[in-house]
Amino acid sequence: MAFDRDLANTDDEGVRAALEHADVPALLPALAAALGDLTLIPDHLRPRTTAMLDPTWGLSDDERAEARALAFGALVRLRDTDAPQAAAPDVDTLRTLLEWAAGGAPIDDYLELLREELGIGDDLRQPQWSKDALAPERPFTVAIVGAGMSGLAAAHRCRQAGLDVVVLEKNSDVGGTWFENTYPGCRVDVSNLFYSYSFAQRDDWPEHYSSQQVLLDYFRGVADSNEIRSLVQFDTEVTSMAFDDHAATWAVQVRRADGTEEAIEAQAVISAVGQLNRPNLPAIAGVERFEGPAFHSARWDPSIDLTGKRVAVIGTGASAVQFIPRVADDAAHLTIFQRTPAWFIPSPQYTQRIGDEVGWLRRNVPGYTHWSRFWTFWRNVEGMMPMARVDEGWDGDERSVGAGNEMIREYLTGYLNQQFGDDPELLAKVVPQYPPFAKRFILDDGTWAATLRRDDVELVTEHISEVTPDGVHTADGEQHDADVIIYGTGFAASDFLTPMKVTGRQGRDLHETWGGDARAYLGITLPDFPNFFMLYGPNTNIVANGSIIYFSECGVHYILGCIKALLERDIAAIEPKVEVHDAYNERVDAENLRMAWGVSSVSSWYKNASGRTAQNWPFSLLEYWQQTREPNLDDFELL
Repeated sequence: MAFDRDLANTDDEGVRAALEHADVPALLPALAAALGDLTLIPDHLRPRTTAMLDPTWGLSDDERAEARALAFGALVRLRDTDAPQAAAPDVDTLRTLLEWAAGGAPIDDYLELLREELGIGDDLRQPQWSKDALAPERPFTVAIVGAGMSGLAAAHRCRQAGLDVVVLEKNSDVGGTWFENTYPGCRVDVSNLFYSYSFAQRDDWPEHYSSQQVLLDYFRGVADSNEIRSLVQFDTEVTSMAFDDHAATWAVQVRRADGTEEAIEAQAVISAVGQLNRPNLPAIAGVERFEGPAFHSARWDPSIDLTGKRVAVIGTGASAVQFIPRVADDAAHLTIFQRTPAWFIPSPQYTQRIGDEVGWLRRNVPGYTHWSRFWTFWRNVEGMMPMARVDEGWDGDERSVGAGNEMIREYLTGYLNQQFGDDPELLAKVVPQYPPFAKRFILDDGTWAATLRRDDVELVTEHISEVTPDGVHTADGEQHDADVIIYGTGFAASDFLTPMKVTGRQGRDLHETWGGDARAYLGITLPDFPNFFMLYGPNTNIVANGSIIYFSECGVHYILGCIKALLERDIAAIEPKVEVHDAYNERVDAENLRMAWGVSSVSSWYKNASGRTAQNWPFSLLEYWQQTREPNLDDFELL
């Protein structure tokens, strides 16, 4: 068998071998679009939407074999006959292809969204206007705070619109969280087919869920290929910003690495600092008395050699679960302190590299990567959201909130039973007693159970009473000696925009306005802070149905719409009306209280100190896309 990198040099046996690893819902529409041949998507081979969690896509063995035979014939045509690739499909053809891939579900409401997400052909999210065409003489600088995922997207689109842009980044490079978090095992928990920009797809991801270095390289590549890096002022921290009522400009105060300070004037500000960028250190008595090294996972200290050490890890959230197995490999003994167990979703591919066959498909089947992205999106477009909703009158116990929620709880409990069932004492510690979706899920390929079962690893669920000079003391009176303490205690997600001081119209202080309870219209803008926009702002976190990159791209599109209105109509500034802002947040709050994370009493970073869900978006991805298509100027005060 000749299994070459390129289709032209791969023989029939090699093509067939690669097709055994293909996703039929992506494979056939990709080839049908490439060849302009709709006979490649027969009705009887459509994936069954009722079986989206089934790797067979609801197709029988014979149907899957037939699908691969169709694909084989199409690939041989491309290889042997120089069959010309068709142009990007028109809207009607694309609708047909999408409906087939969606299992026959009507997709008209999603059609334009999906055209954008597919990224086939033209960049449909590129601004169709330019500053020079609308207001060539008007000075207009946009200051973007942060060069992470959201900041790069904003800078790219602003640059495409011909706006003057300055990006202010406190770190020495782009990447945001993927630059700052370097702990062992750090990786994303969303498929990279979806955790990537619609305008910067790639067919050579080395892993299904990319590790930190791969993602950092991706964002560096986006910055370089789109000429964004020259717009960034690195090692520059924004300390404050204030709106000038008379001039309708923002004075953005920055501090350079050498300690010098400067005020930068901008007509608009986009905050792209994210929610998960300030480590949360627990308020435990005695932390300052510990005599050994201690650090937070987001500030990993590579100078500390853990080999042969007694290590204590406080916390078992998403980051901790990633680095704990690596620490266990080095430490002489590892003690893990767990406050609340997590729900784990079985994900066999989580840490796997992408195989040669899948890599071959992505390189050689025209559009396969894009259609795989669609299939990933469609399976998650509503995701498991119905299973997170509270059923009215549900009479179950506090461990679930509805029939769908109970079903997913039983499924996930079954997985934990499979992993820990022969150790009843350990099983009792790892099975959550709160509803699924109330806290962040964690993907697992079996590594967690393998780690906790080690003889040199101990899981402690007793409450921590204090940190002592020699380790950690728990409420049962036991002393757990440690040479090193690592805090895997997450981030201060509710402390939006801290520690920056933001002053709006008439000297209004943003943090005093919020009073610890951040809110914004669409998570983007708020009254009394004109021309001030946020990405990954309040109530834009995804729980069960998508990628934050999707939300950031939607937010950037909306912000560019607001800036276009300012230039086109010669408006000095724009801010949402109070009644619009308040009505929107009332609706979000009401819907969050119909979700598992809103009604559960379990502690979670989804909620702020007042108990309100300040992070999560409780509606569909489609609804956020629809609401961010174009600003309705009737919703705004035009200043």
